[in-house]
Amino acid sequence: MAKKVEFKAELLRKLHHLHRLKNELETQLERGPRQIKAGETMVAKAQADAESAKETRKKAKLASDDKQLQLKSREDRIEDLKAKLNTAASNREFDTLKEQIAADEQANSVLSDEILESFEQLDVMEANLKAADDELAKQQAEQKQRITDVEARLIDVGENLERVKKELAEAESEIPSAAKADYLRLTASKGEEALAPLDGESCGGCYQTLTTHVVDQLQLSQMVKCPNCNAFLYIPESTQVR
Repeated sequence: MAKKVEFKAELLRKLHHLHRLKNELETQLERGPRQIKAGETMVAKAQADAESAKETRKKAKLASDDKQLQLKSREDRIEDLKAKLNTAASNREFDTLKEQIAADEQANSVLSDEILESFEQLDVMEANLKAADDELAKQQAEQKQRITDVEARLIDVGENLERVKKELAEAESEIPSAAKADYLRLTASKGEEALAPLDGESCGGCYQTLTTHVVDQLQLSQMVKCPNCNAFLYIPESTQVR
């Protein structure tokens, strides 16, 4: 017959509470760097969007400038051709010059329309660039504040975690020697899930229905583990077991 080991519910409740608190604090510590990393991703995206908007506008500006140079060059050529009309040696040469002038003027008309359209596009691109720069500045400011907030919070969380670990170690020193090795093995692998409160007539961890014998053992403050999930069972402070 296995030896009955006393394991008081009060101690088990305290241990479970501290394990839950420890787990929550450790989760917060892990969450902090992830929040900063997520912020870095948002800043990087805003940076890429701003650079893309800047590059798009730059290329459009160069294309517009090139068209304006083409227009000026063709206008100068038209003036040269007009000057040659007065010195044309024959009607044929005169007609050829007139045709060249008409063709260049037609090309310039199309080019002028394209230049006006490029000005409108540049205005839109300028607005897009400003919006992208504003978004980048916003994301950078938010990330700076995020880092400050997270670092401050992590200091508090770290201090609280050390306090909880100390309290947990003190509570664990009260565990009956006959249960200590089993407890340490289970908590090392399962953490807070190594303990579970009684939930009615079921295990609060896996919801396995427990026998009357198991509940009776808990009432007598005996060490009992769930036959299904192997968690150390205890009676919650608010539960009245008949």
